[in-house]
Amino acid sequence: MNMTTKAKKAVAASALLLSGLGIGAAVAGTTSATAATTAVTTNAADTVQSLDPTKPMRSDEQLLTGTTAAKVKAAALAKYPNATIQRIETDSDGVYEAHIVTSAGDQVIVQVGKDFAVTGTQTGGGHSPADTTTAG
Repeated sequence: MNMTTKAKKAVAASALLLSGLGIGAAVAGTTSATAATTAVTTNAADTVQSLDPTKPMRSDEQLLTGTTAAKVKAAALAKYPNATIQRIETDSDGVYEAHIVTSAGDQVIVQVGKDFAVTGTQTGGGHSPADTTTAG
């Protein structure tokens, strides 16, 4: 009978060990899967944002509407006639921005002050080291 108790303990210990290994493998697999999912999700979000120029790219910038949007749009189109407006938004620096595509196909950010005068521009869409800023 003593042998049976020892056998039961050995089986229980083996089962416990195997359970622990199984749980450890599951946790490791979940962690790896989560990291891979996060990387894919992050890349997918970047792609979605870069493909939708009508949405703000930064959380601290908001789309403009109403009279303010109309005045910023008018200022940008006065500087770049026949441009296509992609979006008009606040800028993180406290001014306004009109993201446009010129009639020549160039992406330009037109910076507009609180007085609705053009204060500068950025070429290249504002996401490249080659961007240039000029005073308006």
